[in-house]
Order: sequence, then structure tokens, then C-alpha cells
Amino acid sequence: MIFLIMEIKIYYRDTDSGGIVYYSRYLEYFEIARTEWMQRRGVSVKKLARDGILFIVKNAELEYLSPARYGDVIEVKAEVRRVTGASIEFFYNICEKDSSRPVVKGSTLLVCINNKMKPIRIPGFLKDKFSKKAQL
Repeated sequence: MIFLIMEIKIYYRDTDSGGIVYYSRYLEYFEIARTEWMQRRGVSVKKLARDGILFIVKNAELEYLSPARYGDVIEVKAEVRRVTGASIEFFYNICEKDSSRPVVKGSTLLVCINNKMKPIRIPGFLKDKFSKKAQL
């Protein structure tokens, strides 16, 4: 398991009129954690894109467990569950920092594509970075 834990403070912009995190924001938190995970592994998404190596989300799943609210600090854990020839699957677990109360869990499946939107195999140098068994 290769994972990253990061903190995110909930701002007013993240919430609905009742002060509860708007449901789609969790997908953004997944994206932030996934990008940070890659950066800490030495993978520049921007450089990969310039080189014609892109990752697109093929599938996203979320399960809402309890609400996060304005002013809360949450912890987002991003973890690689599986790497195949052309895809990588991340699992996410979000909880309230102070109480460890579960908020959301979910996953995303990313497919490696070229700049013509055709699936390609994940290059070996990337697969090595994705597969190393180390905590970030």
C-alpha cells in the first residue's frame, strides 16, 4: 500500500447554504490528494501531459458516511490499490481530523492515454513509482 495523508480546511466556498460540504467537492478533494500523491512520488502531471502521457478518470465512486461542515479540518487519505498495464486505481478515505469521524470513502480508476485520447500502457518508469511499497 502506497498512501498519502493530507489535511484540508473546509471553507465557506466548500459548503451549501446549510454549512455542509457540497457533495461534489469531495471529488475535488480526491483530485487534490491524487495530484499531491503523484508530486511526492516525483511525478509531474504537467510534464507528463507535455510528453503526451495523460491520465483520465474512467470511474469514480463515493460513499457519504457523515457530513463535514464549514470550519472543520478533514484528513484525506489517498492510496494506490491496483496498478495494471494501462490503469491505476486509487482509494480515498476522508475523516474529520479531531475526532477521526468517517466522512466519505471512495475510489477512482484512471486510465493512461496519449494525446489522441487512445489508451496506452503506463510507461515502466511510472509503473515503478506507482508500485513502490512506501508511505509518503
